[in-house]
Amino acid sequence: MELEGKVALVTGAGSGIGQAIAQAMGDAGAAVCINWWGDYGPEAAQHAARLPRAFAFEADVAEAEQVAGMIQATVDRFGRLDVLVNNAAVNRSAPLLELSLADWDAVLRVNLRGAFCCLQAAARAMRDAGRGGSIINISSIHEDVPFPTFAPYAVAKGGLRMLMRNAALELAADGIRVNNIAPGAIRTPINRASTENPARMELLRQIVPQRRMGTPEEVAAVAVFLASDRASYVTGSTYAVDGGMARHAEPV
Repeated sequence: MELEGKVALVTGAGSGIGQAIAQAMGDAGAAVCINWWGDYGPEAAQHAARLPRAFAFEADVAEAEQVAGMIQATVDRFGRLDVLVNNAAVNRSAPLLELSLADWDAVLRVNLRGAFCCLQAAARAMRDAGRGGSIINISSIHEDVPFPTFAPYAVAKGGLRMLMRNAALELAADGIRVNNIAPGAIRTPINRASTENPARMELLRQIVPQRRMGTPEEVAAVAVFLASDRASYVTGSTYAVDGGMARHAEPV
Protein backbone atom coordinates (compact mmCIF):
# COMPACT_ATOMS: atom_id res chain seq x y z
CA MET A 1 0.00 0.00 0.00
CA GLU A 2 2.86 2.38 -0.78
CA LEU A 3 0.51 4.87 -2.49
CA GLU A 4 -1.93 5.00 0.41
CA GLY A 5 -3.35 8.53 0.72
CA LYS A 6 -2.23 9.58 -2.78
CA VAL A 7 -4.50 10.53 -5.66
CA ALA A 8 -3.58 9.63 -9.24
CA LEU A 9 -4.95 10.63 -12.64
CA VAL A 10 -4.20 8.21 -15.49
CA THR A 11 -5.04 9.33 -19.01
CA GLY A 12 -6.07 6.87 -21.70
CA ALA A 13 -6.79 4.31 -18.98
CA GLY A 14 -9.67 2.53 -20.68
CA SER A 15 -7.47 -0.31 -21.91
CA GLY A 16 -3.93 -1.63 -22.30
CA ILE A 17 -1.04 -0.05 -20.42
CA GLY A 18 -3.17 2.76 -18.97
CA GLN A 19 -5.66 0.32 -17.54
CA ALA A 20 -2.87 -1.75 -15.96
CA ILE A 21 -1.34 1.37 -14.41
CA ALA A 22 -4.66 2.51 -12.96
CA GLN A 23 -5.18 -0.98 -11.53
CA ALA A 24 -1.69 -1.14 -10.04
CA MET A 25 -2.00 2.30 -8.44
CA GLY A 26 -5.40 1.41 -7.03
CA ASP A 27 -3.97 -1.85 -5.65
CA ALA A 28 -1.16 0.19 -4.05
CA GLY A 29 -3.70 2.29 -2.17
CA ALA A 30 -4.17 5.34 -4.41
CA ALA A 31 -7.49 6.89 -5.35
CA VAL A 32 -7.65 7.01 -9.15
CA CYS A 33 -9.28 9.10 -11.85
CA ILE A 34 -9.54 6.93 -14.98
CA ASN A 35 -9.55 9.15 -18.04
CA TRP A 36 -11.11 7.87 -21.25
CA TRP A 37 -12.15 9.15 -24.67
CA GLY A 38 -13.87 7.73 -27.71
CA ASP A 39 -15.18 4.18 -27.47
CA TYR A 40 -13.73 3.26 -24.08
CA GLY A 41 -16.50 4.56 -21.81
CA PRO A 42 -18.07 1.24 -20.77
CA GLU A 43 -14.68 -0.41 -20.22
CA ALA A 44 -13.41 2.56 -18.18
CA ALA A 45 -16.55 2.60 -16.03
CA GLN A 46 -16.28 -1.14 -15.37
CA HIS A 47 -12.62 -0.75 -14.47
CA ALA A 48 -13.39 2.11 -12.05
CA ALA A 49 -16.08 0.00 -10.39
CA ARG A 50 -13.51 -2.72 -9.61
CA LEU A 51 -11.24 -0.36 -7.67
CA PRO A 52 -11.93 0.73 -4.08
CA ARG A 53 -11.66 4.48 -4.79
CA ALA A 54 -11.92 5.39 -8.46
CA PHE A 55 -14.09 7.10 -11.03
CA ALA A 56 -14.07 7.38 -14.80
CA PHE A 57 -13.95 10.77 -16.50
CA GLU A 58 -14.38 11.49 -20.20
CA ALA A 59 -12.06 14.19 -21.54
CA ASP A 60 -10.11 14.94 -24.69
CA VAL A 61 -6.58 15.40 -23.37
CA ALA A 62 -5.72 17.85 -26.17
CA GLU A 63 -8.44 20.30 -25.09
CA ALA A 64 -7.16 22.45 -22.22
CA GLU A 65 -10.62 23.31 -20.87
CA GLN A 66 -11.63 19.66 -20.69
CA VAL A 67 -8.36 18.78 -18.97
CA ALA A 68 -8.85 21.55 -16.42
CA GLY A 69 -12.34 20.25 -15.72
CA MET A 70 -11.05 16.71 -15.24
CA ILE A 71 -8.37 17.81 -12.79
CA GLN A 72 -10.85 19.94 -10.87
CA ALA A 73 -13.26 17.01 -10.69
CA THR A 74 -10.47 14.83 -9.30
CA VAL A 75 -9.57 17.40 -6.63
CA ASP A 76 -13.23 17.95 -5.78
CA ARG A 77 -13.80 14.23 -5.29
CA PHE A 78 -10.59 13.23 -3.51
CA GLY A 79 -9.27 16.52 -2.12
CA ARG A 80 -5.92 16.54 -3.89
CA LEU A 81 -3.83 15.42 -6.88
CA ASP A 82 -0.46 13.77 -6.31
CA VAL A 83 0.26 11.81 -9.49
CA LEU A 84 -0.37 12.35 -13.20
CA VAL A 85 0.29 9.56 -15.69
CA ASN A 86 0.29 10.86 -19.26
CA ASN A 87 -0.60 7.67 -21.11
CA ALA A 88 -3.17 8.66 -23.77
CA ALA A 89 -1.83 8.14 -27.27
CA VAL A 90 -2.85 7.35 -30.84
CA ASN A 91 -0.90 6.03 -33.80
CA ARG A 92 -0.93 6.19 -37.61
CA SER A 93 1.29 4.28 -40.02
CA ALA A 94 2.36 5.30 -43.52
CA PRO A 95 5.58 5.72 -45.48
CA LEU A 96 6.94 9.21 -44.92
CA LEU A 97 6.28 10.41 -48.48
CA GLU A 98 2.71 9.13 -48.35
CA LEU A 99 1.85 10.39 -44.88
CA SER A 100 -1.11 12.77 -44.84
CA LEU A 101 -1.02 16.03 -42.93
CA ALA A 102 -4.24 14.97 -41.22
CA ASP A 103 -2.58 11.85 -39.79
CA TRP A 104 0.50 13.85 -38.76
CA ASP A 105 -1.68 16.36 -36.92
CA ALA A 106 -3.84 13.67 -35.30
CA VAL A 107 -0.85 11.95 -33.70
CA LEU A 108 0.95 15.10 -32.57
CA ARG A 109 -2.29 16.52 -31.22
CA VAL A 110 -2.88 13.70 -28.73
CA ASN A 111 0.61 12.38 -28.08
CA LEU A 112 2.40 15.69 -27.56
CA ARG A 113 -0.10 18.53 -27.24
CA GLY A 114 -2.30 16.34 -25.03
CA ALA A 115 0.61 15.43 -22.80
CA PHE A 116 1.56 19.10 -22.47
CA CYS A 117 -2.01 20.16 -21.62
CA CYS A 118 -2.27 17.55 -18.88
CA LEU A 119 1.24 18.18 -17.53
CA GLN A 120 0.71 21.92 -17.32
CA ALA A 121 -2.69 21.72 -15.65
CA ALA A 122 -1.64 19.01 -13.19
CA ALA A 123 1.58 20.83 -12.28
CA ARG A 124 -0.36 24.02 -11.58
CA ALA A 125 -2.68 22.12 -9.23
CA MET A 126 0.26 20.44 -7.50
CA ARG A 127 2.14 23.73 -7.14
CA ASP A 128 -0.87 25.54 -5.72
CA ALA A 129 -1.48 22.75 -3.19
CA GLY A 130 2.14 22.98 -2.04
CA ARG A 131 2.64 19.24 -1.59
CA GLY A 132 4.70 18.47 -4.68
CA GLY A 133 3.87 15.50 -6.86
CA SER A 134 4.97 13.07 -9.55
CA ILE A 135 4.30 13.36 -13.29
CA ILE A 136 4.97 10.24 -15.35
CA ASN A 137 4.82 10.28 -19.15
CA ILE A 138 4.37 6.98 -20.95
CA SER A 139 6.74 7.56 -23.80
CA SER A 140 8.31 4.80 -25.92
CA ILE A 141 11.72 3.50 -26.83
CA HIS A 142 10.98 5.44 -30.02
CA GLU A 143 11.77 8.67 -28.19
CA ASP A 144 15.31 7.57 -29.16
CA VAL A 145 14.98 4.71 -31.65
CA PRO A 146 13.79 5.49 -35.21
CA PHE A 147 10.49 3.89 -36.24
CA PRO A 148 10.17 3.69 -40.05
CA THR A 149 6.61 4.29 -41.37
CA PHE A 150 5.61 5.65 -37.95
CA ALA A 151 7.26 9.07 -38.18
CA PRO A 152 4.66 11.17 -36.31
CA TYR A 153 4.61 8.71 -33.41
CA ALA A 154 8.40 8.76 -33.05
CA VAL A 155 8.51 12.55 -33.43
CA ALA A 156 5.88 12.98 -30.72
CA LYS A 157 7.73 10.66 -28.35
CA GLY A 158 11.01 12.47 -29.03
CA GLY A 159 9.26 15.73 -28.17
CA LEU A 160 7.88 14.14 -25.01
CA ARG A 161 11.44 13.34 -23.93
CA MET A 162 12.44 17.01 -24.08
CA LEU A 163 9.17 18.13 -22.50
CA MET A 164 9.96 15.84 -19.57
CA ARG A 165 13.52 17.11 -19.24
CA ASN A 166 12.52 20.77 -19.33
CA ALA A 167 9.61 20.23 -16.96
CA ALA A 168 11.80 18.33 -14.50
CA LEU A 169 14.11 21.34 -14.23
CA GLU A 170 11.40 23.99 -14.08
CA LEU A 171 9.19 22.17 -11.59
CA ALA A 172 11.83 20.84 -9.22
CA ALA A 173 11.59 23.89 -6.95
CA ASP A 174 7.90 23.08 -6.42
CA GLY A 175 8.70 19.52 -5.37
CA ILE A 176 7.27 18.09 -8.59
CA ARG A 177 9.18 15.21 -10.14
CA VAL A 178 8.85 14.44 -13.87
CA ASN A 179 9.97 11.22 -15.53
CA ASN A 180 9.27 9.11 -18.61
CA ILE A 181 8.63 5.40 -18.96
CA ALA A 182 9.63 4.07 -22.38
CA PRO A 183 7.96 0.74 -23.17
CA GLY A 184 9.21 -1.46 -25.96
CA ALA A 185 7.11 -4.29 -27.40
CA ILE A 186 4.26 -4.80 -24.93
CA ARG A 187 1.48 -7.37 -25.27
CA THR A 188 -1.59 -5.11 -25.55
CA PRO A 189 -4.67 -5.12 -27.80
CA ILE A 190 -3.07 -2.50 -30.07
CA ASN A 191 -0.32 -5.02 -30.90
CA ARG A 192 -2.68 -7.88 -31.75
CA ALA A 193 -1.58 -7.84 -35.41
CA SER A 194 1.93 -8.73 -34.25
CA THR A 195 1.03 -11.22 -31.54
CA GLU A 196 -1.15 -13.18 -33.99
CA ASN A 197 1.55 -13.25 -36.68
CA PRO A 198 4.16 -16.02 -36.07
CA ALA A 199 6.72 -14.42 -38.42
CA ARG A 200 6.53 -11.09 -36.61
CA MET A 201 6.81 -12.77 -33.24
CA GLU A 202 9.91 -14.67 -34.36
CA LEU A 203 11.50 -11.42 -35.59
CA LEU A 204 10.64 -9.82 -32.27
CA ARG A 205 12.32 -12.63 -30.37
CA GLN A 206 15.44 -12.01 -32.44
CA ILE A 207 15.68 -8.29 -31.62
CA VAL A 208 14.56 -8.34 -27.98
CA PRO A 209 17.41 -9.71 -25.83
CA GLN A 210 14.92 -11.22 -23.36
CA ARG A 211 13.23 -12.91 -26.35
CA ARG A 212 9.65 -12.03 -25.42
CA MET A 213 7.12 -9.24 -25.31
CA GLY A 214 6.56 -7.38 -22.08
CA THR A 215 3.27 -7.10 -20.22
CA PRO A 216 1.29 -4.01 -19.23
CA GLU A 217 1.77 -5.03 -15.61
CA GLU A 218 5.55 -4.76 -15.99
CA VAL A 219 5.16 -1.17 -17.18
CA ALA A 220 2.72 -0.48 -14.34
CA ALA A 221 5.20 -1.68 -11.73
CA VAL A 222 7.67 1.01 -12.79
CA ALA A 223 4.91 3.62 -12.74
CA VAL A 224 4.02 2.73 -9.16
CA PHE A 225 7.67 3.10 -8.16
CA LEU A 226 7.97 6.53 -9.80
CA ALA A 227 4.74 7.65 -8.14
CA SER A 228 5.89 6.52 -4.71
CA ASP A 229 8.08 8.15 -2.09
CA ARG A 230 10.76 5.54 -2.88
CA ALA A 231 11.48 7.65 -5.98
CA SER A 232 11.72 10.91 -4.05
CA TYR A 233 15.15 11.74 -5.54
CA VAL A 234 14.33 10.64 -9.08
CA THR A 235 13.50 13.22 -11.74
CA GLY A 236 14.39 14.07 -15.32
CA SER A 237 14.96 10.48 -16.44
CA THR A 238 13.55 7.94 -18.88
CA TYR A 239 13.09 4.36 -17.71
CA ALA A 240 13.05 1.81 -20.52
CA VAL A 241 10.78 -1.21 -20.04
CA ASP A 242 11.74 -3.07 -23.18
CA GLY A 243 13.64 -6.27 -22.39
CA GLY A 244 16.75 -4.59 -23.80
CA MET A 245 15.19 -3.95 -27.23
CA ALA A 246 16.58 -0.42 -27.56
CA ARG A 247 20.10 -1.82 -27.02
CA HIS A 248 19.80 -4.57 -29.64
CA ALA A 249 22.96 -4.97 -31.73
CA GLU A 250 24.50 -7.73 -33.83
CA PRO A 251 28.21 -8.57 -34.01
CA VAL A 252 29.75 -7.49 -37.31
